[in-house]
Amino acid sequence: MARGLAEIVTEHGLSELIVDTKEITMTVRRGGVASAMPMPMMAMPPPPMGALGSAPHPVASAPVAAVVDDKSHAVTSPFVGTFYRKPNPDSVVYVSLNEHVMKGQVLCIVEAMKLMNEIEADISGRVVEILVEDGAPVEYGQPLFKIVP
Repeated sequence: MARGLAEIVTEHGLSELIVDTKEITMTVRRGGVASAMPMPMMAMPPPPMGALGSAPHPVASAPVAAVVDDKSHAVTSPFVGTFYRKPNPDSVVYVSLNEHVMKGQVLCIVEAMKLMNEIEADISGRVVEILVEDGAPVEYGQPLFKIVP
């Protein structure tokens, strides 16, 4: 929902769009972030490049591995948040190293503004690298997984 609203804001040159219903109040601002209350599992649009004055900076505590295979595909974080490999502390991880995943399969969660956003595989293949540790902060566009089709 937030991505569609962000597209409307961009398409019509708006600086702000507010959606207010019984279940949710959402504000989408150009150059800012989306805020919503209380709808679970909602993705937020990334801020446009240069909107905050500079490009995103990598986080030192989230190690990014060097490219091992030219044929691998990186699944990146669609926004800034906290990376989680499992839905809750007592659950098993969504995916493991060398596991085959299907397009659309949930790989992890990125928590942003207290919303848990499921990140799905955008291609089918084998997970060859998990680039972020559980509970680590991630930046917009930061690689999370490497998948070989």
